[in-house]
Amino acid sequence: MTQQTDSLVDGFGRHIHYLRMSVTDRCDFRCVYCMSENMQFLPREQILTLEEMLRLSQVFVSLGVRKLRLTGGEPLVRRNLMWLMEQLGELPAELVMTTNGSQLSRFATDLAGAGVSRLNISLDTLQPERFRQLTRTDRLEQVLKGIDAACNAGFKRIKLNTVVLKGRNDDEVPALVEFARQRGLDISFIEEMPLGHISEHARAETFCSSEELRERLSARYELLPTAERTGGPSRYYRMPDSESRIGFISPHSHNFCGDCNRVRLTAEGRLLLCLGNEHSLDLRALLRAGADDDALREAIIGSMAIKPERHHFNLDEEPQILRFMNMTGG
Repeated sequence: MTQQTDSLVDGFGRHIHYLRMSVTDRCDFRCVYCMSENMQFLPREQILTLEEMLRLSQVFVSLGVRKLRLTGGEPLVRRNLMWLMEQLGELPAELVMTTNGSQLSRFATDLAGAGVSRLNISLDTLQPERFRQLTRTDRLEQVLKGIDAACNAGFKRIKLNTVVLKGRNDDEVPALVEFARQRGLDISFIEEMPLGHISEHARAETFCSSEELRERLSARYELLPTAERTGGPSRYYRMPDSESRIGFISPHSHNFCGDCNRVRLTAEGRLLLCLGNEHSLDLRALLRAGADDDALREAIIGSMAIKPERHHFNLDEEPQILRFMNMTGG
C-alpha cells in the first residue's frame, strides 16, 4: 500500500491534498468557451501513457494527496481508460471525475464499480439548438441519457457544472436548478475563465457574475449559506426543501486562491502549480529520463516553491494564458 506523508506545502502555508489529472487533451465536443472549433491536438507520443499516469498518481498519493480527479478534454474518450480507473481505485485517495456526459451511458456502471465516488457532469443548457451552438455538437439527448445512467449507477454524489454566459444561457439558470432538484443532484454555476484565445464571443460581454446569479435565484429559492466544501472552489448554498446544493465558482468576482489545495497535471505531463499562471514542472521529462520515485518526489516537493499566491484574470485584456481549458484539465 502507498505510504502517505503530508509533504506538499507551498510558500504560503497551503497544504496540497488534491491532484486534478488530465488524461487527454482530446474531446468529442468543441465548447465555445473551452477551445477553438478547429483544434490541433497533441501527437500521441507527447501524451503520458496510462502507466505513467498511474505511477505519478502513486507518487502524489505518497506525498499526501487525498483526492484524485480525472479530467480532459473528455476523459472517457481515452482508450483503455477503465484499466487506469481500476488501478487508481486501489489507492488510498478519493477518486472522482469530471466529464461532459457523452459517454456515461456506456461507462457509468463500470466507473462506479472501479471506485469513482463522485462525478461532475458539464451541462450548460437544456435546449437542443442552444446546446448545438455552445458545444458545436448535437448530443444533448446523449448527455441527458448519460446523466440518467449516472443517477442509476450508485455514485455517492453527482454535480452538474454550468458555465454561464450572459445572453447565451444565463436565462436558463432557474430551469437548470429545477432539473438538478428533480434528480437530487448538486449544481455549480461557473464564471467563464479567460484561458486561450477565442474568437466566437467577447468574454467581457458575456461575463455573468456569481453575485448576479445568486440574487436572481434568491428571488425564487431560500438559499442558506453552508460551510460545506468538497476540496474544490465551489461555495455552496442549501435549500430547505431539497437535498440539492447550489454552488458558485467565482474566479473573477470572488477569488478563491487563499485556500487553494490543488495542483494540475496536464495530459503531456506538465505539473501546473496554478490554473491562471504558467508556473510548472515537466514531469514527463523526468519520467522518460529514468527518474526513480524518490527523484520524482523530490522534484514535486521542490515545485511547491514556485506555486504563486494567486491568479490574476482580467476580462478587459487579451488572455495571458494561451493554453485552452482542454489542455489544462479543468
